[in-house]
Amino acid sequence: MRILKVHSYYIQPGGEDTVFHAETDLLRSRGHEVTEYLENNMKIESMNQASVAFQTLWSYSSYQKIKQFLRETKPDVVHFHNTFPLISPSAYYACQELSIPVVQTLDNQRLICPASSFYREGKLCLDCLGKTPPWPGVLHACYHDSHLHTAIVASMLTLHRWLGTWRTKVDAFLCSTNFYRDLFVRTGFPPDKIVVMPHFVQQFQFNPVKKAGEYALFVGRLDPEKGVDTLLDAWHLLDFPLKVRGGGRLDEWARKFIKQHGMDNIEFVERMEEQELSDLIGNARFLVVPSEGYYETFGLVIIEAYSRGVPVIASNIGVVPELVSDKRTGLLFEPGNSRDLADKARWMWDHPAEASTMGGNGLNTYKERFTQDQCYKTLIEVYERLINSK
Repeated sequence: MRILKVHSYYIQPGGEDTVFHAETDLLRSRGHEVTEYLENNMKIESMNQASVAFQTLWSYSSYQKIKQFLRETKPDVVHFHNTFPLISPSAYYACQELSIPVVQTLDNQRLICPASSFYREGKLCLDCLGKTPPWPGVLHACYHDSHLHTAIVASMLTLHRWLGTWRTKVDAFLCSTNFYRDLFVRTGFPPDKIVVMPHFVQQFQFNPVKKAGEYALFVGRLDPEKGVDTLLDAWHLLDFPLKVRGGGRLDEWARKFIKQHGMDNIEFVERMEEQELSDLIGNARFLVVPSEGYYETFGLVIIEAYSRGVPVIASNIGVVPELVSDKRTGLLFEPGNSRDLADKARWMWDHPAEASTMGGNGLNTYKERFTQDQCYKTLIEVYERLINSK
């Protein structure tokens, strides 16, 4: 099968980039001919605002380039990941004109929330849900704290909702959880086109005889919706080590907070290769996921922890309970409650045998639900169904 994968890399690398690479490598490993059409959002920094605005609304250059690329590579199916902002939904039209089926992965909330987070001023915000145009987001400058930038995003959403782009130009959507499928259906996406396909992670080689780790671990973006303030407030009450791997908007604030409060039990870890990151996760006593963004799409790092037999302490919010079974594969705590997090973390640290059992249950969950084989089966079934229907 010939597959074209389309993706625009983020300025701050994250889970969507990881998913794109993992799926591409998986398809190639199974003998498929995979080509890539790539953009990089780093380009935005050298572009003027008017050009970015036009690219976001309708990128004629992407439409032309992809149409030519399709004619040259002749794929059987085109699979889109992130198109925002440089590729734009215009690319779907090129595919339809050449009668090539289109798959779109829904890995963020951009199509239903200008901020792509449903998170504003430290709390859940659903003001734009179901609204066209999504004017509350513009009013509150939800995207990059800019009225102008948010207006551009809102205009893109409004234009393509009125045109019916996502309803008529995309043949199938891939969604990582039932929670998210239900959300997109509620906002008008056709339920018969949305397929639930949980993400997977590669299981690196490791020693199955696991000792209790000597540190807790946070891996993720240091952004407000990730619960970074809750994490640090909780660790202010604890005395055992926490390693932090990630960067983001709160990076500088977090380092200052730690220094001001003399929290020498917290260590920042620099960027590392995949195997090294897997080992960092695998050697932890437990992983902490304190997210406060109710509508985060998927906790990929949770699955990475499971693949290494590591239990997880996570916020009882949104999609997380679909991934973390309380007292079986980890512990759930009240979102934003640093005392509850500290209490759960202390219990997990003081009960290594129970933590190990939870980690083993997590490993079994990984093998049952989140392996390459399960993802591949769903992916190929979707591709073949669309190809045969054209």
